[in-house]
Amino acid sequence: MHDDRRLVEARLKRVLDERIRPAVYPESVPLEVAVWNAPGEPVPVAEGLAAEPEPIEVGARWGAPWGTSWFRVTGTVPGAWAGRTVEALLDLGFDENMPGFQCEGLVYRPDGTPVKGLNPRNQWVRIGAPVEGGEEVRLHIEAASNPVILDYHPFLPTQLGDKETAGSEPQYTLTRMDLAVFDETVWQLVLDLEVLGELMHELPMDSARRWEIVRALEKALDAIDLQDVNGTAAQARVRLETVLSEPAVPSAHRISAVGHAHIDSAWLWPLRETVRKVARTTSNMTALLDDEPEFVFAMSQAQQWVWVKEHRPEVWARVKKAVADGRFVPAGGMWVESDTNMPGSEAMARQFVHGKRFFLDEFGIENDEAWLPDTFGFAAGLPQIIKAAGSKWLLTQKISWSQTNKFPHHTFRWEGIDGTRIFTHFPPVDTYNCSMKGSEIAHAARNFKDKGVARHSLAPTGWGDGGGGTTREMVAKAARLRDLEGSATVVWETPAEFFEKAEAEYPDAPVWVGELYLELHRATLTSQAKTKQGNRRSEHLLREAELWAATAAVRAGLPYPYEELDRIWKTVLLHQFHDILPGSSIAWVHREARRTYERIAGELTAIIEGAQRALAGEGVRELVFNSAPHTRDGVPAGGANTPAAEGRTRLTPRPSGGFVLDNGLLRIEIDAQGLVVSAYDIEADRETVAPGAAANLLQLHPDFPNMWDAWDVDEFYRNTVTDLTDADEIAPEGEGVRIVRSFGSSRVTQVLSLAPGQRRLLLDTEVDWHETEKFLKLTFPLDVHAERYASETQFGHFHRPTHTNTSWEAAKFEACNHRFVHLEEPGWGVALTNDSTYGHDVTRTVRTESDRGTTTTVRVSLLRAPRFPDPETDQGVHRFRHALIPGASIGDAVREGWRINLPERRVTGAVAVAPLVTVDEDAVVITAVKLADDGSGDVVVRLHEAHGGRARATLTAGFEVVDVAATDLLERQLADEAVERDGNRVALRLRPFELVTLRFRRAQSGT
Repeated sequence: MHDDRRLVEARLKRVLDERIRPAVYPESVPLEVAVWNAPGEPVPVAEGLAAEPEPIEVGARWGAPWGTSWFRVTGTVPGAWAGRTVEALLDLGFDENMPGFQCEGLVYRPDGTPVKGLNPRNQWVRIGAPVEGGEEVRLHIEAASNPVILDYHPFLPTQLGDKETAGSEPQYTLTRMDLAVFDETVWQLVLDLEVLGELMHELPMDSARRWEIVRALEKALDAIDLQDVNGTAAQARVRLETVLSEPAVPSAHRISAVGHAHIDSAWLWPLRETVRKVARTTSNMTALLDDEPEFVFAMSQAQQWVWVKEHRPEVWARVKKAVADGRFVPAGGMWVESDTNMPGSEAMARQFVHGKRFFLDEFGIENDEAWLPDTFGFAAGLPQIIKAAGSKWLLTQKISWSQTNKFPHHTFRWEGIDGTRIFTHFPPVDTYNCSMKGSEIAHAARNFKDKGVARHSLAPTGWGDGGGGTTREMVAKAARLRDLEGSATVVWETPAEFFEKAEAEYPDAPVWVGELYLELHRATLTSQAKTKQGNRRSEHLLREAELWAATAAVRAGLPYPYEELDRIWKTVLLHQFHDILPGSSIAWVHREARRTYERIAGELTAIIEGAQRALAGEGVRELVFNSAPHTRDGVPAGGANTPAAEGRTRLTPRPSGGFVLDNGLLRIEIDAQGLVVSAYDIEADRETVAPGAAANLLQLHPDFPNMWDAWDVDEFYRNTVTDLTDADEIAPEGEGVRIVRSFGSSRVTQVLSLAPGQRRLLLDTEVDWHETEKFLKLTFPLDVHAERYASETQFGHFHRPTHTNTSWEAAKFEACNHRFVHLEEPGWGVALTNDSTYGHDVTRTVRTESDRGTTTTVRVSLLRAPRFPDPETDQGVHRFRHALIPGASIGDAVREGWRINLPERRVTGAVAVAPLVTVDEDAVVITAVKLADDGSGDVVVRLHEAHGGRARATLTAGFEVVDVAATDLLERQLADEAVERDGNRVALRLRPFELVTLRFRRAQSGT
């Protein structure tokens, strides 16, 4: 049998493109158009509506980059169109291949009521169905001329990413502004033909069903008079009824379609533009919900809901009604769809606290799912955070982007570091912008890894990032695919409905243990260093602010800054969005982020200093406030006292050049090039630096990935390396050593110091960075034989192999850590801590035949210089602090990681300050001390086991306790968790990495 399918496909394509689709709008008349260009930033709606526009013709250029133009379109419905359906067709100059990455519009009625968004795949506005003829039409369009930054070459540097450098040339050509008759019969025929044509293409050559469709399409096309499509469309549809009504087989894959519009809270546009993207999309989706009774739409990111509430109250009213009807669904229970690799323990917890609380307070809705389709991999500590927030499911799609290994499951249970398991689903459709194409539906069914034991998957359906969400065409296609032979079945469902069915049919789903590592976008752990430093600093300032404000409230009666802390937390959480914190946004976003972090630092420092002054009282005694969770230099954790007397570190010249630092615990040799050639643990009689190697070695690599400059680093970057060994200067500085190096157009200044009485070599590094497409690493070759190493993650640490036995291990050539990495042999280890870096790599090399030991090299990623999407990424001065701790146990690594991130604060006062709470076991780390969010005055303490073993401890409150309860992250009591209390003491028995939140009701807590 010859392949008639190809002939039918070719015929179908031409007839659809040239005759049938144009016939959807068989008659049209032009509208009159006028425009007013807003000066500067967007103006309020009332101002835009009231402005006096000037005439503009279709074909004219409009829209400076990042500008806002208010179009007024007016016209009259022809009397001859009475009884017909009429729509306005409003094309601002769209490129239909790129929904979400170009100009957009929001249509208003003259009274300011929003109608719907305008997007490349959604250019129509319904005028009447039917019209009477003679109606006056007057619409206003708030049009955003956002420049095309991604384009078709996502690697080209551009100045369009910041309004300060983007220029003023018009970006777009006004293409069509018409009133048109809408022929619904022809439109329905288009969808019939598309669905069947796409299904035919996916079916096997020898499939009887394929040939049924081929013949039905031939008959339908034969029925169309190409000179009278509108008059013959109904007849053509009749010839397709039988083939469209054949039901799916009982074993067909089942797809839960969820209306979706993945909107990045900032990426190739600034935060202020996301506010408007969300308004346009929610306007579209509430309008579609009114028209399509089976459709449901889900939207995540509480922050985006807040933007609608605060900036578009008219749209918010429609959203609230749709939520009450159960069809506009709050999803995910997080403040934003954040990165999950880099946010610290408390920040990751607060993403759920603030997100879930917003949906509970506004709608009484509890989210059971975490919704993170686009996040760049998932840290191993996340499952217990999801559970501690009261949720139980996770959805993501991004792991399908991994370049080396194909993940073995689409539905599974994900086990985190403490043993918590979360039911997890990766949609096999492999996109979070499903458009109901036959190729997408067929791919989901073929690709589903869990065939035979499960048959449900989810398809997030709709254009994201300002593309307008789900379209009426997608809904129409889904209706045809609800029960169609040869296809997976499609039904609109909420995320919860999908997960309930999927979990019920697959109770013994396989288990994946450890991180969900994305084998792509590894450079997001390093790009935009100042954004990452701002995040890290803000997280620790928030810890300090809560700790000292709570202590001052209990001890000194100082009012607790509930509102300020709530606002600041939400700002920090917003900036953890998965294109801001990872450094993959345009220059405008990161410029604003730097300013925001500076403002936050000032506000939090004021809170901290005010609380500490209230606690210390008036006096001349020098007090050290210790915000870390461990006793430090005689000062208790969470308390303040007079500092202990310091010892002494000797600095002496090294005979062959350089210097020696010696504090009786460590002896550090720095050679004439400023390299650490020895870090000797005197007590253990053990060298840290590998034989013949040198630490504190800066290495420079070329860095030009195959794609996605700010996102990616490809493994071949390692093929070429320059060791930066030349020193311009090496000289004593105080009790340390100052080293200056120049390379390229850049300069590095380092101070290496050894604190008295401490097993810690501090490395303060300042880089004046002016390189392009380069990657700077700080290298530590260690004399440690270790097959694995530990890197800190949320509420614990996670082990990765140092070898590359398999492709899974080899793919992890750049990984994430928080405050430390730790390597050890039995009885002796080394830690490397940092105050603001995340990316790193660890490798093993075998030494010479005469010395069969192995060198384990840890390299810290300091800076990159990608040119897209920000061509000036990281140019300028950066400061980093690291510490090398020879002889460190995992407990030492934990303690020193906190120490380097929470420097002591010295205050002059009168009295020492006792901690508000204490714990008698170093393995139990208190991550937060605060007052309860509900304003009750209760004290909330969050803690976890940090060493990876069982722990018994006693937590003692420094105030009179009336009652104590174990709670979830939202500070709600857990009914099945008993607390052993004896007065002000609580007995703790913790599993490895177990996370616990305790709520203490204190005497007179409401006063």
